[in-house]
Amino acid sequence: MEVTVLGCRGSTPATGTCFARYGGDTSSVAVARDGEPPTLILDAGTGLRRLGQATAGWAFRGAIVLTHLHWDHTHGLPFAPAVDHEEAQVDLYLPAQGVDPLELLARAVGPPHFPITPDRLRGNWRFHALDPGRHRIGGFDVLAAEVTHKGGRTFGYRVSDPTGTLAYIPDYWQAEATDEPTELVSGADLLLHDAQHLDLELASKAFLGHSTVEYAVDLAARRGVGHLVLFHHDPARHDAEIDAILCDLDGVGIDISAAAAGRRYII
Repeated sequence: MEVTVLGCRGSTPATGTCFARYGGDTSSVAVARDGEPPTLILDAGTGLRRLGQATAGWAFRGAIVLTHLHWDHTHGLPFAPAVDHEEAQVDLYLPAQGVDPLELLARAVGPPHFPITPDRLRGNWRFHALDPGRHRIGGFDVLAAEVTHKGGRTFGYRVSDPTGTLAYIPDYWQAEATDEPTELVSGADLLLHDAQHLDLELASKAFLGHSTVEYAVDLAARRGVGHLVLFHHDPARHDAEIDAILCDLDGVGIDISAAAAGRRYII
């Protein structure tokens, strides 16, 4: 399994040279079988625009699975040439909420907030409401489970194939969560987890609905994760500050990296 980070910034895109190395585009991750084009995309933030690089200019054929409908996870949909393409074939999944999925998505991506609704994108699009549980999506086994986040139903995902397992939890409201996402995380080869804050920042930022670096590290260590990737970086956190966080984590006993746009993990 090849996992490529297309965007990893949280809440809103960030621009400027001080964000160049880790990237300023918001959440989107491409998953592929080794040596093949991606067939599964997790979230559609502004990082989705990079998908054309991963597909070498070809139209995307596969599934996009959204964790939730906040802007930073949907904003890339109308701006990614690989999915807005005459030959694209896209199945888009979002957490079921008792409303037609296209209607629900069009409340944000559609007039008067945007010129067109998602069904006006080029190619063959189908829209699906996803329930918690086990599914076969984009050629992978996908476990969807509800996680605590602020402002709408939110899922985390566990993606598996015969080569390994990816856990993806980009948004997790640590301060309000009563149950850990154990089933999603335990024994995962690779975990991309919300790490927007530091413990020392949480008192003033907990209301935003995210997790701390320290929480993600502790969770990964206790649940036997092979490699933790700090994800959903604070939009104000500069590259040098992320470097300093990684330096402080040196020697904690588990493999840790910070997500960066374009970085690829093979599991």
